[in-house]
Amino acid sequence: MPKKTISKDIPLSEITLRKYEKPSDLTGRDLLRKLCLSIGLLQPGDSRDVIVEVFQALLHASKSKRFLNSYQVMEEVVKLRKKNNLALRGIAESNIRRQLKRLRDLFLVEKISNNYRITEWEDLGKIFEERIEKYYLENIKLRTKEYFNSIK
Repeated sequence: MPKKTISKDIPLSEITLRKYEKPSDLTGRDLLRKLCLSIGLLQPGDSRDVIVEVFQALLHASKSKRFLNSYQVMEEVVKLRKKNNLALRGIAESNIRRQLKRLRDLFLVEKISNNYRITEWEDLGKIFEERIEKYYLENIKLRTKEYFNSIK
């Protein structure tokens, strides 16, 4: 008997949003880690959290409007993980590039000639409001609404 092929539904875009307590007593890496959890870049209980340092390296470079290539991001990640006494797992350049792609997919980071920066050197709150909330999330919401309205 021939095997049935099951089609795979591949989303055009997706985002995970989680609500946590207010960030009033969080700082530094803990605050950034909670943001990554809130927007689905990390899963609860996930020990593979190198994306936090990738994001942190780009935020730090953004303060002085410096671009970083993937190798420079990797070097900064190693420094940050050593500083925080964290295991040096997930620091291969290929994984760093994958994490950069995930940040790009959420419009938080952009790539220009193999160099990366926080999108247009913008404040993260403004990036969220203009690119994620008004554009990305709104489009997902409208398409989901179409599915709800199509079912009779």
